[in-house]
Amino acid sequence: MRQIGEIKGGHRYFFLMCLAIYVYKCGVSKQQLRQDMKQAFDDLQMVKHENALTEEDIRSALEAYDKEYYNFTISDIEALTDVRIERNRRNGRSQKLHMQYMNMNRQFKVGIGECTNGGRPSGSGTAQKTVYEWRQQHPGGTKSHCKRETGLTYPTIRKWWDTIPEGHITVKIRPSQALSDLLVENFKKGL
Repeated sequence: MRQIGEIKGGHRYFFLMCLAIYVYKCGVSKQQLRQDMKQAFDDLQMVKHENALTEEDIRSALEAYDKEYYNFTISDIEALTDVRIERNRRNGRSQKLHMQYMNMNRQFKVGIGECTNGGRPSGSGTAQKTVYEWRQQHPGGTKSHCKRETGLTYPTIRKWWDTIPEGHITVKIRPSQALSDLLVENFKKGL
């Protein structure tokens, strides 16, 4: 009803029809719809068009007060009435108030340890560290030993097997070079 001032000549009947659809969706009585349509009819007769709006148009539009028309989408109604319908995704709150609401929700989720960035929950990266630390303690260990001792799954172990977690610095010594140095020292000592 608030949009009635925007209705153009060729969309008057469709406005009445869509009014009936909305009233049905909102659970308003048919008696109230008739009253609203009579009020809208008087306003719509002022809109100039080559075809006059008649009482028959009201009776025809009242037929849309039915569950068959319940699935009319907002875009369908916009096309029929040529009126833009604003989508309200903030549950009636102003943008400022809605932003406060969302920020409070985020703070609450952080407080209870839930993820707030759409990714993994906090504590991600622990599997990588677990695999890395297990490998440091068991240099000759296998993935199956790692699985048995850490309880991680094979896909997780395979994913992190050859990685170094951020912040860890390792110095790699080629085993063959270390072994050859040891053999040379032992040979020089006569062992």
